[in-house]
Amino acid sequence: MRQKISLDENWLFHRGDIIRKRPTSKGPIYTGAKTVRERWGAASYDYNDDPDDYRQGVEYNSDRWEKVNLPHDFVIEGEFDEQENNTLGFLKYDNAWYRRHFRLNDDDKGKRITLYFEGVSGQSAIYVNGCPLYHNFSGYTSFEVDITDFVLFDKDNIIAVYIDSTHHESWWYEGGGIYRHVWLVKSAPVCVDLWGVYIRPKKVSETDWRTDISVTVKITTSAAVNAVVKTELYDENGTKAGECATECTLEARRDTTVNLGTSVKNPILWQVGDGHLYTAVTTVIMDGEEVDRVSDRYGYREVVCDPNHGLFVNGRHEKICGVCGHYDCGLVGKAVPDSIFRYKVKLLTEMGANGYRTSHYPQSEALMDALDDAGFIVLDEIRWFTSSKEGMEQLEMLIKRDRNRPSVFFWCIGNEEMLFAEERGRRILESLLARTRQLDATRPVTAACDRPDNSTVYDNLDVVGINYGLDSYDAVHKKFPDRAVVSTECCATSTTRGWYYDDFPAMGLTNCYDRDWSDWFRGRERTWKFIDEREWVMGSYQWIGFDHRGETVWPRLSSCSGAIDMFLLKKDAFWHNKALWTREPMIHLLPHWNHPGHEGEIIKV
Repeated sequence: MRQKISLDENWLFHRGDIIRKRPTSKGPIYTGAKTVRERWGAASYDYNDDPDDYRQGVEYNSDRWEKVNLPHDFVIEGEFDEQENNTLGFLKYDNAWYRRHFRLNDDDKGKRITLYFEGVSGQSAIYVNGCPLYHNFSGYTSFEVDITDFVLFDKDNIIAVYIDSTHHESWWYEGGGIYRHVWLVKSAPVCVDLWGVYIRPKKVSETDWRTDISVTVKITTSAAVNAVVKTELYDENGTKAGECATECTLEARRDTTVNLGTSVKNPILWQVGDGHLYTAVTTVIMDGEEVDRVSDRYGYREVVCDPNHGLFVNGRHEKICGVCGHYDCGLVGKAVPDSIFRYKVKLLTEMGANGYRTSHYPQSEALMDALDDAGFIVLDEIRWFTSSKEGMEQLEMLIKRDRNRPSVFFWCIGNEEMLFAEERGRRILESLLARTRQLDATRPVTAACDRPDNSTVYDNLDVVGINYGLDSYDAVHKKFPDRAVVSTECCATSTTRGWYYDDFPAMGLTNCYDRDWSDWFRGRERTWKFIDEREWVMGSYQWIGFDHRGETVWPRLSSCSGAIDMFLLKKDAFWHNKALWTREPMIHLLPHWNHPGHEGEIIKV
């Protein structure tokens, strides 16, 4: 049966490149041109990575390796320097190496063995036992590496990961390192593919919901096999709600997708603010024996994006009170523990938020799970706006991973792209849009456009997304009367927690009062009033839920547009949002009454 084993502990880490001299003779070059490419250097099998080696008869290593656990961000460990790039957080970005040893036993022979990396910041190369197996060019996408053919059963296996963090794909703090979880997955040679279960509930009557399921089965055997694929559906109490199965023939060494489905009566609905989830347990059975089993969470909800009246979920009108969000948090940088993601969602719920935009990339599974549980309206966004092979693979990763999540309402396939105003941008969007609909036709697709007056992409989108520019909304709605509209980004109102005086740029301090920075960057009060009085606007995603590193000015080390600061302390903006977004009786005074030395002065409260 399938095993998913955490590899988060006991990694070895080296900051900086390791000099790898080129040999002067044919032998090393010849052997290094074969399958085991890395015959010397940090990716080679025989490289001595022990930071405290007392053995005799081995070559001692002078490279500095240290023991670390994941998630790990080595950039955050550096010293802040005004000369470094401000938008990247005033920190130096180095290259780095990771290595890890693991063992397999004889019972693992014949199994499919993979590594699953949830996220590695920087461009990365993955080696196993000296063999280069995978290159990843985005620090925000998850990926799987099939290592079945390259593993050893009689001694250690060695994973080596090289990270190049000097090529940047962002204008915010990127961090560096294996900053999300890593898993070793052992499964049968006939098994469900990664993200291979696709669940599509659809309401067909007041009591019945059709639940269609597609299952992609991977087979690595050299002969075709017959199998039964079965899915059982359970509610949150563990009560079986439905079951379906199908017999199939699986061709040798080919992925096969089978379709099955069942009707579920009177399911507990997933609601905004109340995330009731079901679990689909899918098994693959051969000769009466279960060979693989996976579980996927999903939910029952009906969504309507009305161009005149806004968003309806299960027939109930909802206004999106949303925030955008970056990944990093406080002193840990991007090495954020799962519990922090859950706490972040708890804080947002307390503030009255019901929406989250994954700006501007796929975010962690732990965060997405918490958003599912809390009943958030998620706008799920890709990082690269490109129809290249790499870009399409990144799009596929996001959609396949998240398409069962009831919290995901929209796919966002681009953000403030300059090419939105060009014919090239329209062509790229059409390619991304077609692939998105092939992978998931159940959700509307949008893009976050900051120049709606000259956009070439709105004609093709299901939902019109607008960043800032409130003055353009009425004209856009008139031009596209058949499309629902959402504010994909707004506000960006800078405030510093506890600073009630005039702005003090020399110290990076901005006063806590809500205000309009310009007609483009309007404050929370005016923006929400504008959104709220237009029924046809489904709601907004405010920039930003939490202060984040980067996009700043010295000596401040983070942005300051968040409603909650970088260390998860509530700013006055938190309470302002709560007053706008909830009906809960409350009062929050900004500022306090006590200002020693300012007696007799007028204080704006």
